[in-house]
Amino acid sequence: MKEYQAEAIRNIALIGHGGSGKTTVSEILLFTAGEINRIGRIEEGNTTSDFNQNEIDRQISIATSPLHVEWNNTKINFLDTPGFPDFVGQVISSLHVVDLAVSVIKSAEGVEVGTELTWDLIKKNKLPAAVIINKIDNEHSKFFETFQQAKNKLSSDLIVVSFPAKEGPNFTSVVDLVKMKMITYGEAGSKKVTEEEIPADLKAKANKLREELIEKVAESDESLMNKFFEEGTLSDEELVKGLKASVLQGGLIPAFAVSATKAVGMNTFLDFASKYFPAPSDRPAVEGKMKENGNPVKIACDVKGETSLLIFKSLSEKHVGELSIFKVYSGSLAAGLDLQNTHRDKIERLGQIFVLNGRNRTEIGKLNAGDIGAVVKLKDSHTGDTLCSKNFTILLPEMQYPEPVIRFAVKPKAKGDEDKISAALHTAHEEEPTLRSKFDGEISQSIVSGQGELQLNLAVKLLKDRYGVEVELVEPRIPYRETIRGRCEDAEFKHKKQSGGRGQYGHVHLKLEPTVRGAGYEFVDAIVGGVVPGRFIPAVEKGLKEIMTKGILTGSKVIDVKVTLFDGTYHDVDSDEVSFKLAASQAFKKGFMEAKPVILEPIYDVTVKIPEEYMGDVMGDFSSHRGKIQGMDSESPFQIIKAKVPLAELHKYSTQLRSLTQGRGQFSMAFSHYEEVPKDVEAKIIDEYQKSKEHEEE
Repeated sequence: MKEYQAEAIRNIALIGHGGSGKTTVSEILLFTAGEINRIGRIEEGNTTSDFNQNEIDRQISIATSPLHVEWNNTKINFLDTPGFPDFVGQVISSLHVVDLAVSVIKSAEGVEVGTELTWDLIKKNKLPAAVIINKIDNEHSKFFETFQQAKNKLSSDLIVVSFPAKEGPNFTSVVDLVKMKMITYGEAGSKKVTEEEIPADLKAKANKLREELIEKVAESDESLMNKFFEEGTLSDEELVKGLKASVLQGGLIPAFAVSATKAVGMNTFLDFASKYFPAPSDRPAVEGKMKENGNPVKIACDVKGETSLLIFKSLSEKHVGELSIFKVYSGSLAAGLDLQNTHRDKIERLGQIFVLNGRNRTEIGKLNAGDIGAVVKLKDSHTGDTLCSKNFTILLPEMQYPEPVIRFAVKPKAKGDEDKISAALHTAHEEEPTLRSKFDGEISQSIVSGQGELQLNLAVKLLKDRYGVEVELVEPRIPYRETIRGRCEDAEFKHKKQSGGRGQYGHVHLKLEPTVRGAGYEFVDAIVGGVVPGRFIPAVEKGLKEIMTKGILTGSKVIDVKVTLFDGTYHDVDSDEVSFKLAASQAFKKGFMEAKPVILEPIYDVTVKIPEEYMGDVMGDFSSHRGKIQGMDSESPFQIIKAKVPLAELHKYSTQLRSLTQGRGQFSMAFSHYEEVPKDVEAKIIDEYQKSKEHEEE
């Protein structure tokens, strides 16, 4: 493959609802441009971009696939992203590095949940956009109705660039409003394309839509607008000039009529993309920061600049190792180049550099600013890292991923696999950054969290398939707290043991009382006259701290208790630190049970964003989860509900919310505070804890 400069590169992400045809569009683009010589099918598991076995088995995209074609002396890189919401992290990382996003929409079904969710990400990234209305060959296709719906729901800047001459199974031709020709396609696989005059019965519609296109283009430039007002139209040259500027500014979002399975409309799309989609050098300079002082720095897409790149995705393959996929932001790079990883302060030497089409790698000598490529076996570099030349130590903007909305505990099926599981989950996080894992010492469980159950179940499958370890996902323990509401004036315990030779003796009197919530634990030494010698006081406090960590009612940490040691006795020979430590812990246990003990549970702030029609269902569901509504707000066309909900009630809530709202609801959660558990719930918690203890002892 030849070397491309930024002006001749286009970086595109294909996004949208699951099943809209992004992978099939990718496949037919590759075939049309001659990158592959046969068209793969999702049903047959042989498409270029869905090459992972899980993708083949489930017939959905799970990871973003980097692809490229050459068309009209232009290199078009496109990223085929997953549509399932569990894998939104893949979409986020893709939109971070491209210069335009193409939303693929089904002509019969119109704008779906995934269309809207991913469109929100386009707006957040302030990206130019385009729309492919796919599956025009469907007998229920309704191109113009779907176009109008997209215009209403996504952006009023949508404008038709090509429309179907005829919809349904006989769809073979599109009217191209830039060329003002009808483009007719032969059988899929034939690559036969003919241009002809627009038929008389379509001429009026074509003229009207072209007029709308010209008017939209004129809005992008004052001189063009003046010309349009004076003459009522623009010349072909002016239209061509204005189109690219309009798309770049986001003032015009072109919509294309396509059937990916029949390969109809692809040449029109590729022609438009190569001529009018923005090049990386057309886009504003990226604002990074200097590593040394954090000062902002503009990084222009300039091949003559110092080299910088961002790793936006990692793939791990059994026989290859880790493949780091990156975008070159400035300068150029070749194999053997030494670059500094500014996140980790390490020097990396680049090995072979590749461009990718799915799992197919083509080695390339050099990549320039604006291009996308891959390198294998970097020692210390991972997803999200910046690599740059040593005299231009910068940090490129980081990708911002959503917080997890679902969590499970990982339970190994065999003992001794813990280290292997930890390493495997770390690798899984590299490939899917929204998948997180950590060991929670308080509940003694490894927790894996992410964006949905499918994502976590696939992580479990990865552990088995790639690393040979089997685990199951179980509901995590809740980090309850224990405290007291009353006082115990005298909790006494005497630890006395005689078994020949030196014995054990420790005797304490404790007073227990609650402190203000959040004040924590307080210990008071009120011994008078040395009835408990000073050398044993630290042992008493150690015993208290240990028992408070283990808990009394449910094995949960005890908080907000003031303990006063006010009396005791000792033995000249038999007393030691261990005896007083044991006496203190037993006295505390006794006093705790007399001081009106209670269990506290973590309460979370939950924010739910839903369409208005689901308000009643979602609010009713909160009641069944012991939730307390805190307030409501509006963010057209959505309603925002804020509530406080116990963590114990939030397991699998993301799945339930999707079910309640047909996938349209979103939620976030953040820890708020601890509060007392209702008595009926407390009894269940204690009962379950006792049963689990008995089970462990067996």
